Amino acid sequence: MYLKNLALAGAVSLMGTSAFAACSYENTVPLKSLTAGFEAWKAVTDAMAECGNFQAELDQEFRTKQPAAFEANPSLYQIGGVSNGTITPLLNAGTIRPLDDLVAKYGQNLQPNQLIKVDGKTMAIAMMVNTQHLMYREDIFNDLGLEVPTTWDEVFAAADTIKEAGVVDHAIGATMKSGWNLAQEFVNMYPAFGGEFFNDDNSAAVNSEAGMKALETMAKTLDYTDPEVLVSDSTYVQQQFQQGKIAMSNLWASRGGAMDDEAESTVVGKVKMAGAPLAMEGGAPATTLWWDGIVIAANITDEEADAAFRLAMEGLDEEMVKGANEAAIWLVKGYEPGPLAAGAIATATASPAAPPYPSTTQMGLMHTALGNELPAFLTGERDAAATLVAIEEAYATSAKEAGVLE
Repeated sequence: MYLKNLALAGAVSLMGTSAFAACSYENTVPLKSLTAGFEAWKAVTDAMAECGNFQAELDQEFRTKQPAAFEANPSLYQIGGVSNGTITPLLNAGTIRPLDDLVAKYGQNLQPNQLIKVDGKTMAIAMMVNTQHLMYREDIFNDLGLEVPTTWDEVFAAADTIKEAGVVDHAIGATMKSGWNLAQEFVNMYPAFGGEFFNDDNSAAVNSEAGMKALETMAKTLDYTDPEVLVSDSTYVQQQFQQGKIAMSNLWASRGGAMDDEAESTVVGKVKMAGAPLAMEGGAPATTLWWDGIVIAANITDEEADAAFRLAMEGLDEEMVKGANEAAIWLVKGYEPGPLAAGAIATATASPAAPPYPSTTQMGLMHTALGNELPAFLTGERDAAATLVAIEEAYATSAKEAGVLE
């Protein structure tokens, strides 16, 4: 089936222990989850592990592993961590189950905007909102007399000053790892220049003036980044910040809390948050809006599903939020926005607004085409015009195979 009416109102394994002090019950059903690896997921799965009989796999490559893992019968995991950009393959394959009965049984503390509806059925529970926005070293900006950039032109002007001063290894950190991350940079930039991804007949529409401008901006970013930027994902940039190697980045809000982690960061209290820069004056922020949340596998027993959802609710309670308030922009009751939420809030409330990431089959195919074709442009193997043609051709091939394009 195709997704309709989606409404948004390296791996680490953690084994549950026998300590249930912060859990309201003892879980007796063996359960496993596969999620992303950032701090918010660690907080949620740690809370779930307190109930026992639970193994959490936190893996930044989760999006490539989930479809096959959930298609297995029985599913290799009972619980999945998803976003509006990664839920689509699971929905289309029918490998996650409706949650309305379980919400009625265990979801009394959920808020309406946590219920992700598809064709009238609750298919996921959102736990947080996420977006890429500007993070910057306040001390460096103050020392060099720089204003906080609000546009990408201002980002590059500030980067010139920082590069000339030589105060960090690289003025900008960028999540441009070949594949999904690099594609996401285009997905952020292209609509901000006024671009539309698709025509009315679902054919690609990126070979346009907005597409050229997006590529030009991405290429200019490379003047200020680590030369190994095509292996640079969110964790890479987070660590660049923590190690004092970069001065700014348009990074995921979910990474903000790590900047003040005294066990890992050398820049505690120095990284501040601001709204995502505009690509053009009067436009929307050059980013997209996301949610992250939990799904339950279809190919498991009803007993396992019941236990999995109950455990998930234990991980998404007020006690967890109180202990990890700065780890995310939580949708869970008890969240109190702090300074680290400022950039995400500024981005989400901008006018005109940044668009939500389109959770459609077509966008999933476009994202893959972008990830496959953009590296050749940034390495100089192909020019911008030929790259946009290649993206549209790659999308057309996969869209026809998927039946969304005639």
